[in-house]
Amino acid sequence: MRARAANTADAAPIARIYNQGIEERNATFETRPRSAEDVSGWFDGVHPIVVVEHDGEVIAFAATFPYRPRECYSGIAEVSVYVDGRFRRRGAGRAALAELLRLAERARYWKLVSRVFPDNAGSRSLIASLGFREVGTYAHHARLDGVWRDVIIVERLIPSNLT
Repeated sequence: MRARAANTADAAPIARIYNQGIEERNATFETRPRSAEDVSGWFDGVHPIVVVEHDGEVIAFAATFPYRPRECYSGIAEVSVYVDGRFRRRGAGRAALAELLRLAERARYWKLVSRVFPDNAGSRSLIASLGFREVGTYAHHARLDGVWRDVIIVERLIPSNLT
């Protein structure tokens, strides 16, 4: 496995992996599948995106997104990690997130945040192992397929950028 910075040529495999997460209904509130064109819009030159390859195939990705539009939050990014179902529990998510953390530090982010479904034990374990902490729960945060779902709020500070 090899983690690297993603580029727009990776949009189609990223969309494929993200769409698995949408279909499985255990990692996102999104329900509309994404196209490669949709994912190409994520490449804004500001927010790092990472892919993990295995034998030349993209099998995982981690991405940062804007947190809030206010200038005071410019050093905070939302983070997401998705792994192709065929490659879960083999270290691909860890490789993607670890490389994303490195790139986020280099990009001068001081905090990464996310929300995780309480029953997504794999994601919770992964992010905790890389220094994210659970800071609370948003109760009834949104509906997924008509059912209210809670989410756990997580954050990870990047201490070198807090000075």
